[in-house]
Amino acid sequence: MIEIQDVTYRYDENQIDLALNHVSLDIHEGEFTVILGHNGSGKSTIAKHLNAILLPSGGKVLVDGMDTVEEERLYELRQKVGMVFQNPDNQIVATIVEEDAAFGPENLGVPPQEIRERVDFALKAVGMYEKRNEAPHNLSGGQKQRIAIAGIIAMMPRYLVLDEPTAMLDPKGRREVMKTLRYLNKEHGMTIVLITHYMEEAAQADRVIVMDHGQVIIDDVPSMTFANVALLKSVGLDVPQVTDLMFRLRQSGVYLRHDLLTIDECEQELEKRLREIKEG
Repeated sequence: MIEIQDVTYRYDENQIDLALNHVSLDIHEGEFTVILGHNGSGKSTIAKHLNAILLPSGGKVLVDGMDTVEEERLYELRQKVGMVFQNPDNQIVATIVEEDAAFGPENLGVPPQEIRERVDFALKAVGMYEKRNEAPHNLSGGQKQRIAIAGIIAMMPRYLVLDEPTAMLDPKGRREVMKTLRYLNKEHGMTIVLITHYMEEAAQADRVIVMDHGQVIIDDVPSMTFANVALLKSVGLDVPQVTDLMFRLRQSGVYLRHDLLTIDECEQELEKRLREIKEG
């Protein structure tokens, strides 16, 4: 697992407020975890601590027992924790899709035959195998982001950390990336840590962590997290549209469940409530 133990962080030693304020979390293998928060909440700062892009000002981050401050283990640590960022154009380094996916394993010294196997696996996993001989710059934003993810998968990390990978994509591209992440998590057991500001993406996770002013204020399953509508709105966050509808109806005096996330669940609950009203 990844252990975040009482971590503090300042970007500037003269900074009064902590970017991370005594944060403690465990990320367990096989989980799909989403971290939410408004700008400046600390969510991206946490992400960059997971593969030692940033090092704690205080406390510890341990990846499978390895302390991120141990410089001699940095290479091994970054093989375990892969990182995908917001703009795929900044991560694509080759002019052919399969060459880009092969870049990471080649730099790790992986034998050629194994590189071929890893590249094929990674591109199939993200649904881009048929595009393996194309130029990345001819592809859509969603396709480029899936190539960036494939490049990390080909390095065979245990943990995949993504810092707002869908922020620059249209709805179709966001759906493509989320479908890929769910597949990697459910079918291949890859641990996913997704930083996002899209509530509908967070609703698909196993676990949602909400941050505000460098602290964790909620850590729960999606249904219970989004039941805290007033708290989420107070820290500048929205909730899924279904959850907001249920919240507004409850405020109007209509008794409804507070833990609904999908349109189907909402429809069933409204039908049930209407039957109860008719029956009297």
